[in-house]
Amino acid sequence: MFISPAFAQGAGGGGGGDLLITFIPFILIFVIFYFLLIRPQQKRQKEHREMLGALRRGDNIVTGGGLVGKISKVIDEAEIEVEIAKDVRVRIMRAFVQEVRAKGEPAKDKS
Repeated sequence: MFISPAFAQGAGGGGGGDLLITFIPFILIFVIFYFLLIRPQQKRQKEHREMLGALRRGDNIVTGGGLVGKISKVIDEAEIEVEIAKDVRVRIMRAFVQEVRAKGEPAKDKS
């Protein structure tokens, strides 16, 4: 009639390969996002956790709010005491430390 048999056979058959070809761009986008966004962010988070775990008395730090001070006392795993001016000490959460500017000397034993 009006439709050739070859055209009619090609239009109706759905192959499994077409589904795979459809999802290849999505898979490639996910891989690109992983290597350009997710992986570097995880690396930065790991470095920040390690930096927070290595805080010691005498370290010069910068907080998330922009305060610059020197750690005068490590209270516990969550809090530190920071001297921001002479005889002015504040307690802050470790998680708010953004940067360690200079490492301090370890505390001397009083033995």
